Amino acid sequence: MAEGKDEMPDPEQLRQIFNVIGESVPELLDKITKILYSAAEGERFGQSVAAFYKALVDAGMTKDQAFTLTKEYMSNVSLGGMLKNIFSGGLSRDLAGDMSQGKR
Repeated sequence: MAEGKDEMPDPEQLRQIFNVIGESVPELLDKITKILYSAAEGERFGQSVAAFYKALVDAGMTKDQAFTLTKEYMSNVSLGGMLKNIFSGGLSRDLAGDMSQGKR
């Protein structure tokens, strides 16, 4: 290939890359799964969501309004929701929309 152009790694480099990926990705997925599905984390998340809902109702919102905002809160603070926003670009679209309307 010509100088300055991206070249394909040689087979040994590819083997090393795939070995690192093969070792790192399963460990990362295991850690994420434990975070998402551990009982203690689930309990803390539930307490956080309940406190958020209660604060909204105590502040004078209707139960329907509080429920709607709590659903949004749940999707924004959960790891799964954050990852979904990051990979779908939803977070940046939401932020851009809010900023253009002067909300943030």
